[in-house]
Amino acid sequence: MWQEFKKFAIKGNALDMAVGIIIGAAFGTIVSSLVGDIIMPPIGLILGNIDFKNLFIVIKHGPQPGEYPTIEAAQQLGAVTVNYGRFINNIVTFLIVSFSVFMLIKLLGSFKKEEEPVAPSTKECPFCTTKIPAKAIKCSSCTADLK
Repeated sequence: MWQEFKKFAIKGNALDMAVGIIIGAAFGTIVSSLVGDIIMPPIGLILGNIDFKNLFIVIKHGPQPGEYPTIEAAQQLGAVTVNYGRFINNIVTFLIVSFSVFMLIKLLGSFKKEEEPVAPSTKECPFCTTKIPAKAIKCSSCTADLK
């Protein structure tokens, strides 16, 4: 069983998949930072100094009811919250990742060289149905003229 596992793990497909997962995780971190640190702050500023990370609704107050300045403060005091600001950040992150992957696929597709169709090397004799070279003008089996 160990030998089978080693054969599987060393195969090119398994290694390619592992590299893809590692690079994907690193790319996800970069995109999360892009959204949270670069894109959302100006959008929040335009919308009136809104910090999307701290947009939430309290659906059940904790033992100490009142206003909670942040999600963390509300959760520490036992409140139950719906964190829709974080959800908005995740949607923007998903859209950016999806668009980036789409653009990468389009770019790689443009590099793919389209192969010209290969002309068949044989044809069938209409008289005896034997396969003969495509350029033949006389069948080698039945000697029929193929003009």
